[in-house]
Amino acid sequence: MDPSVTERLTRRVLEGMEYETNRSGPPDDFPRLPRIPGGRYNDASFLESERRGLWKRTWLYACHSDELPRAGDFLLWQSTGAPILILRGRDLKIRAFYNTCRHRGAPLVKQAQGHCDGLVCSYHGWTYALDGQLVNLRDKRDFVGLDVAAHSLTAVRCEQFANWVFVSEDPDAPPLLEYLDPFPAQFGQFQPETFRFVEKHGFDLKCNVKVLLDAFLEVYHLKSIHQGTVDRFLDYRGTTIALYRNGHSLMVTPNRRPDWKDPGTVGMPTLSTVTEIPRNHNVSYLIYPNFVMPPSDSGIPMLQFWPVTERTSRVVSTWATVASRDW
Repeated sequence: MDPSVTERLTRRVLEGMEYETNRSGPPDDFPRLPRIPGGRYNDASFLESERRGLWKRTWLYACHSDELPRAGDFLLWQSTGAPILILRGRDLKIRAFYNTCRHRGAPLVKQAQGHCDGLVCSYHGWTYALDGQLVNLRDKRDFVGLDVAAHSLTAVRCEQFANWVFVSEDPDAPPLLEYLDPFPAQFGQFQPETFRFVEKHGFDLKCNVKVLLDAFLEVYHLKSIHQGTVDRFLDYRGTTIALYRNGHSLMVTPNRRPDWKDPGTVGMPTLSTVTEIPRNHNVSYLIYPNFVMPPSDSGIPMLQFWPVTERTSRVVSTWATVASRDW
């Protein structure tokens, strides 16, 4: 991580926590904010407009590259409703395609995860290479004039930051690293390319996705919900939040007990490059719209929040940790 980035961020966070701890009211120029209509949460038609205008048009974390270790390994990713096949090619590059044959739209794979040497449609037998190219079909004599090169699988935007694989169904989306700015520079201290995938679990909940996600973007609730646990260690009144373009944010909450360490991390390898703020305080990043991460010097728990209906949601929890080596 660029030392100048570290120094500026550290100074801004420390000044922000001091200001928040000591203020007696909002700033003089704080705007009067309107109330949020309830329909933004519970209106099914508004959720449908978000599916079209938000979820289909932004970058979304899909998987860790360790989940596809070999050429031919694939995941069937359906978090936005569309069946998207994420596949490592023979050149070891990870690509994404819609899981639909170009002939009649039948699925190419049906299991959630697996391995293949190529993709064969079970309906009419059209065959595709791992890079999505159409390589064979039965009875070519009946497809006079067919341009095989023009019938590759339909690609979905797929790019990586370190070992994290993102997809976007918007062909006009900006490059991933541009969308994530300024996080790639800030994340240098965590050496994200060295974090190894450990496990992933999904949970279905009877809760609106925004209500659920809101709870991870503030600490106002600590004294009500976490009286005997988190509230003992974190000073919610000193929390400072930085808002960035594209909806991203960084929240830092002062640690009342800098000497306290999460028992689950004791004995785990750590990174010496992690700086003062995430080493001594509680840091939480939001990659908009649904990717929350509280990184530490030993690992990164990653949470994603997905709408199912206006009243139900799914949470996917992924854990990545520092490889066991001397840093």
